[in-house]
Amino acid sequence: MSREFNVVIEKDADGWFVASVPALPGCHTQAKSLDALMERVAEAIELCLEVEGEDFEPLAFVGVQRVSVAA
Repeated sequence: MSREFNVVIEKDADGWFVASVPALPGCHTQAKSLDALMERVAEAIELCLEVEGEDFEPLAFVGVQRVSVAA
């Protein structure tokens, strides 16, 4: 069975790409290149699903919103 997940990708101050999967709390990884990141996040998703079990229902991804605040 194939599932699709939204992945949020950010770049940290040291140049690493960081991926998190909003539908799977605690599911995240990092890598120096986007290609490596995509491989690693697929592995992380598989592991998270394995731990959660067959009856796990992922959280629904709603979206990303930009918020402006005075600093």
